[in-house]
Amino acid sequence: MALISPLYTQGGGKLPFDPIRDFTPITLVAELPNVLVLNPEWAVKNNINSVNDLIAYAKANPGKVNMASSGNGTSIHMAGELFKSMTKTFMVHLPYKGSPPAVTDLMSGNVDIMFDNLPSSINYIRAGRLKALAVTSAKRSPAFPDLPTVAEAANLPGYEATSWFGIVGPANMSPDILNKTSAELMKVINSPAVKDKYLAMGAEPVGNTPAQFSIYIKNEIAKWTKVVKDSGAKVD
Repeated sequence: MALISPLYTQGGGKLPFDPIRDFTPITLVAELPNVLVLNPEWAVKNNINSVNDLIAYAKANPGKVNMASSGNGTSIHMAGELFKSMTKTFMVHLPYKGSPPAVTDLMSGNVDIMFDNLPSSINYIRAGRLKALAVTSAKRSPAFPDLPTVAEAANLPGYEATSWFGIVGPANMSPDILNKTSAELMKVINSPAVKDKYLAMGAEPVGNTPAQFSIYIKNEIAKWTKVVKDSGAKVD
């Protein structure tokens, strides 16, 4: 929600709801990093073995790197736009209708790179069909502890782009119902069985209070609104 809303409000579209006014935040369920993945043959051909190698190549070859995404306004697209903005590089964005076809074309060599959601790329990385350079989160992923973050790999302090999932209720929820619902959900999210399932997918369970989640949503909207404005991204 925090990523789609800025694209619509700043990119020429209009949402039928207000993401702040029309909902009551209950809890942030989980965050998951995106992962910067390359077609392995393309990486070998161009001697790209690190994030800095990619930045140097993109700067030397503006417009020659194709960056796939699962569609305009997705976290995959926005992670790439933030990267381009912070590294002052130009890569051609190719939006697909979902992550699977984009990943398929990436593995086939029809596109060069992608900032994919980790769960959809994790098995291809392990099988060697995709080359992973870094994760987009603020800290390393437990699923790939040896894989650096983009921020540390390229000395880009402040670079962070995660997908997240949360639970909201209708506007003006009763405080008693809100607090009880939040407390029960946090118990479930932090249970060993649920935590293990999320971690196996490359996601990290969170579980926070309604007040904390409300601040989180507002910060995300502010952050990605700026990225949308800077990138000039538009809705289809």
